[in-house]
Amino acid sequence: MSDRHLLIVYHSQSGTTEAMAQAVIRGASDPAIEGVRLRVRAALDAGPEDVLWAHGVILGTPENFGYMSGGLKTFLDRSYHACLEQTQGLPWALFVRAGNDGTGAVDSVERIVAGLRWKPIGAPLVVAGPAEAGDYAAACEELGMTMAAGLEAGIF
Repeated sequence: MSDRHLLIVYHSQSGTTEAMAQAVIRGASDPAIEGVRLRVRAALDAGPEDVLWAHGVILGTPENFGYMSGGLKTFLDRSYHACLEQTQGLPWALFVRAGNDGTGAVDSVERIVAGLRWKPIGAPLVVAGPAEAGDYAAACEELGMTMAAGLEAGIF
């Protein structure tokens, strides 16, 4: 099987969601996983061409006012119609840095992705309330590794 492509798109203003993204990237870059190429994009720099390149997508967002970040929403708005017919069944995952419980951010992303008919690989990873990097790094690394290993093995 040729290399699989994993796209990681995230938005961060304070740096916490970026720290989560870096942990996801570390997991997806595990040396034991050789058949997956990564493409990492800030949400405001990503577009439909990145999604069309990918065999799997991991999205990351902070919770802003009980919703996904404006940056991630902008990415999804720009990509939706261009990807609608061509990416059905695309495996995807989500990580959220939540100031509250993350429910609104998760729901807002899931509504859009449901319209795209992408398939979740598991429950969203939500880190809520005060947290240090050590509190969530392992879970983020596991998310990245799970997606990459699943793509490499042909599970997703």
